[in-house]
Amino acid sequence: MSKQVLVLADIRRNKLRNVSYEMLGAARRLADGGEIAVALLGAGVESLADGLGAYGADKVYVVDAPELEHYTPGAYRKAVMEVVRAFHPDVILLSHSAVGRDLGPIIATRLGAGQVSDIVGIEGEGADVQFVRPIYAGKAYTKVRIRRGVTVVTVRPNNLEPAQPDAGKPGTVETLAVSFEQPDLSTLVKEIVQKTTTGVDLSEAKIIVSGGRGVKDASGFKPLQELADVLGAAVGASRGACDAGYCDYSLQIGQTGKVVTPDLYIACGISGAIQHLAGMSNSKVIVAINKDPEAPIFQVADYGIVGDLFEVVPMLTEEFKRVLADA
Repeated sequence: MSKQVLVLADIRRNKLRNVSYEMLGAARRLADGGEIAVALLGAGVESLADGLGAYGADKVYVVDAPELEHYTPGAYRKAVMEVVRAFHPDVILLSHSAVGRDLGPIIATRLGAGQVSDIVGIEGEGADVQFVRPIYAGKAYTKVRIRRGVTVVTVRPNNLEPAQPDAGKPGTVETLAVSFEQPDLSTLVKEIVQKTTTGVDLSEAKIIVSGGRGVKDASGFKPLQELADVLGAAVGASRGACDAGYCDYSLQIGQTGKVVTPDLYIACGISGAIQHLAGMSNSKVIVAINKDPEAPIFQVADYGIVGDLFEVVPMLTEEFKRVLADA
């Protein structure tokens, strides 16, 4: 049975994040021959509509307004509901980001819809579609099926296959004018203070080099950064390293930090506390470097190196330089 599927594009710094294309790939499967729409919400986002048709969007709804420059729940709720009234979706997909985790339940409540959060897979076809999501800090998985009504789903980045472009499918673009009233603007963002970075986005990185208390101090992240630069990777950290003041909390991976699913996760000087494992144990390949052969991290690692990270990491960096130069 065909369905109408709406994708709320994940936009950061006026660019579409990779998870937007992953949601479009999921939308093709969920639509089962039905229509797919993308909602672009923000200020100055109209240009992002170009080319989305090639990735499977039959329609692109643009809500471009100064009130949407920064995320606030009231304004975004109003904008999404206008798109919902125009498209009448059966399924709504959002990224499992800070915005999606907040906005998803708001939309589900407004629509009286069922919600499935943090999915990492889709199984089945048609009416038998089930959403796969981790539970118990990633130790087990549950399969969820919404039997009736609208379904709101948040998608964990870096887990689903992204849609591939088809140049012969243009799609249509429609701009929606939304009138915001005072109740919609009850939250006012006066200033956003954030760490500036030129590195790879941690939550979408294909390779992550992460450090724990074993780096000893802030300067201990230098060899990790050098390895990350060679691999085109992002640098992450355990909560222990963040608590010790070795790095900023924006790098924290774990149950109370970011949850990541890279193709390759290199854990350097990380013991493997359950809190950290909850944020990275679903990585495709895990490499652990630790002086303690009994460290819990080795229980989840695909490859383990028992040794001093300050000796091992520079050796890996030089070897990767050599291999990549010959490639």
